[in-house]
Amino acid sequence: MHPTSKMNRLLITGAAGGLGHALRSRLTHLADKIRLSDVADMGDAAPHEEIVPCDLGDRAAVEALVEGCDGIVHFGGKSVEGTWEVIRNANIEGVYNLYEAARKHGKPRIVFASSNHAVGFYRQDQVIDNTVYPQPDGLYGVSKVFGEMMASAYWNKFGQETAVVRIGSSFDEPKSHRMLSSWMSYGDFVSLIERVFDVPRLGCPVIYGVSDNDSVWWDNTKVAWLGWRPQDNSEAYRSKLDASEAKFPGDAPDVVYQGGAFTADGIHEK
Repeated sequence: MHPTSKMNRLLITGAAGGLGHALRSRLTHLADKIRLSDVADMGDAAPHEEIVPCDLGDRAAVEALVEGCDGIVHFGGKSVEGTWEVIRNANIEGVYNLYEAARKHGKPRIVFASSNHAVGFYRQDQVIDNTVYPQPDGLYGVSKVFGEMMASAYWNKFGQETAVVRIGSSFDEPKSHRMLSSWMSYGDFVSLIERVFDVPRLGCPVIYGVSDNDSVWWDNTKVAWLGWRPQDNSEAYRSKLDASEAKFPGDAPDVVYQGGAFTADGIHEK
């Protein structure tokens, strides 16, 4: 289902990253103009695009970036484990700057790319919903919990609407046996974003970003009202993975914890 009304301008942060690059061309129908931002090279702008380089840690630059936007898809920031200095600038300061800019410029609805690593220390033999207490599996996961709490605070205090999407593993296809449970196809992610910008009242729901896989760890029952119905299933790739990828032993982090190898990663120092 496509949104019933088209936005004038949609901002996509992190446009040079994996998800930003993959969804950039898949979200053009949502707005007349797509404003793209990153600190890395984003290539040339298409006729319907605006390229605006921006460091999320620069408060004034973020305020200028958000001004005039009717919606935000926030992929920006450090997307894997890293040093505290990098994570703090992009994922802590950057998220604060984004929400302050949104508050000051009309409170455009936000899709916040959180992560399964906010709950990474839950075990794979558990099925959890969106009300569980966070169990982050590293500094990156901690930064995503911070972002979720910013979204909650700004909703309760100011009425800033955000869809907090705890993304599993969003690629063109699952890359490992673990991703058979965590995979979300690009098509399903686009349909989720469409619903987020289409529903009359969003609030601040936490949604697990995962396709309709046979094996799942996450229960989206409490956000069924959103009307999102993922269509793709990782099972189509199981035989390919069985033939190409060795399976981990039963006590490996990739098999035990929902966050996989992130749970065994140490603190990244300079």
